[in-house]
Amino acid sequence: MKNIKIKEVAVYHPENEVDNNFYIEHFKKQGKDIENFLTHMGRKKRYIINNDKENGLTMAINASHHALDKAGMNGEDIDMIVFSTQVPETTFPSNAVYVHEAINGSSDALILDSNANCAGMTVAVEQASHYMRSNEHMKAALIIGSDFNSLISNPNEEITYANYGDGAAAIILEKTSEDTGFIDSISYTDSLNRDKIKYPENGLSESLRGTGNSNHIKWLPFDGAVCMPPTYTMIEKLLDRQQLTANDVKMYCLSQFAWSNIEKFQAHFKLADSQISYVGDQFGYTGTSSPFFALNDAIKKRHLQRGDYVLFWTVGAGFQVVAVLFKY
Repeated sequence: MKNIKIKEVAVYHPENEVDNNFYIEHFKKQGKDIENFLTHMGRKKRYIINNDKENGLTMAINASHHALDKAGMNGEDIDMIVFSTQVPETTFPSNAVYVHEAINGSSDALILDSNANCAGMTVAVEQASHYMRSNEHMKAALIIGSDFNSLISNPNEEITYANYGDGAAAIILEKTSEDTGFIDSISYTDSLNRDKIKYPENGLSESLRGTGNSNHIKWLPFDGAVCMPPTYTMIEKLLDRQQLTANDVKMYCLSQFAWSNIEKFQAHFKLADSQISYVGDQFGYTGTSSPFFALNDAIKKRHLQRGDYVLFWTVGAGFQVVAVLFKY
């Protein structure tokens, strides 16, 4: 069986950098002290779109061009484009259509949008890997994750407004005969918190009829650490069936949503600091793309080399937890 390797990864974020002081002062005017919250989430700065020319689609196109340039490829080389987003510019047509046009994609390419919320890009990489294995004609895929999070963040709630950043990541998967690439994946789904995070708050039908609020994400308080116990079990199961230990994995590219969850993950598996790629202090929480911002940083800093094991883990609203194991 042919293997599916990570050929290249690239990221894009807007130029406008916003540090914690802006949000501290913003919420102080509302009578809130959010300094402990920012420490808990692991934030220092993030990049926010502050102009009328950029959006989730433009960020995705920029990240895609960057990934193709790094790989020495062009749009004609790509057999599949998957665009993962929670904040699409359009539902008709797919956002992937615009990426296809921007990179001068092949007329033979399969294109689609996908959404598994914050787990979306990781799920898209996992699904594309399986599909490429089963399709003998599929040689290369471009997977993009892009969220214009600030567009729908609530300025009265720190969990979104002060926590999120805008950004996109693009990854190129390539079929190879090398002993490298996609190995295995595992997921866990519990619909317990399906109504805790919603956009539009009352659903699309009520929003378009004018009877529902579509301005901001609805985020009701809940214990975000609820995903951690099933996470430990599923990762132990994934590693066990590959006859690996947690320390055999060179790099963990985890959801950058909350530093506190990463600390719990690290403590449970007794991992060294060098095994964790954390960039949430630099970019905020970029949503669907966040594990791949972490991957890009690990590669850039040469903390991950070809042949090393890398594990991606993230959480989608509702909730869905997914982990994917690669040999980089």
